[in-house]
Amino acid sequence: MLFYFTATGNSLYAAKQLDDDRISIAQAVHGEGKKYTADKIGVVCPVFGHEVPELVRKFLSKAEFETDYFYLILTYGSRHGGAAELAQRMLEGFGIHPAYINVVLMADNFLPGFDMDEQKRTDKKADVQIARIREDIRNGVKFISPVTAADREAHQEYLGRIAKMQKDAFKNIYRITDECIGCGICTKVCPKKCFRMDGAKSVWNPKGCMTCMACIHACPMMAIQLRIPEKNPKARYRNENISICEIVDANNQWR
Repeated sequence: MLFYFTATGNSLYAAKQLDDDRISIAQAVHGEGKKYTADKIGVVCPVFGHEVPELVRKFLSKAEFETDYFYLILTYGSRHGGAAELAQRMLEGFGIHPAYINVVLMADNFLPGFDMDEQKRTDKKADVQIARIREDIRNGVKFISPVTAADREAHQEYLGRIAKMQKDAFKNIYRITDECIGCGICTKVCPKKCFRMDGAKSVWNPKGCMTCMACIHACPMMAIQLRIPEKNPKARYRNENISICEIVDANNQWR
């Protein structure tokens, strides 16, 4: 049994190689007091600011897992900042004792920091990493990805930068241009139901937005734009092995 959260397909791609019994966290989070039982239970998700996304934390805090082997796989795009250690601390706080936590370096979808064309061209050997993790899980290996002093320093440096930003710095990060054709894809890939259709145009409500960027990457007309500079405004990203329909199935809150 494997739970996953995905925005642009990386974590779903990893999840598909690890277990056939997959459940979307964006859908499962709505269940109250759910109990899950299996020999092995896993979670695959990206890290935002080196930590597990708010949506995933909410699910983990509400669910109850009965298993002898709980594992967590964290996908990241540049530096993980000690994500495994931070995640272990979080899980222990929820009463979950992980047997295995590992990280997977994949393409980074954070538009202000990275050029998506460059990310798509760079081979980060994700398949090799995932294959090794799959073998570990199959063999019941117990392992927590090691964290260095440099990793911890990277996270503290990140926290320092965030502390200097305005509290609502990302609350108005998107704007919708006249290129919008009213296809509604943004409403279906957003895991927090932040988009709705007003006639033939999409409207974004920042309340609840966790800046996963599923919307801006999925818009076929590039009608969703950032209000802050980005590395390459003409490039967007979705894992080449994952279809837009799969992301819609995982995240759609309107069905």
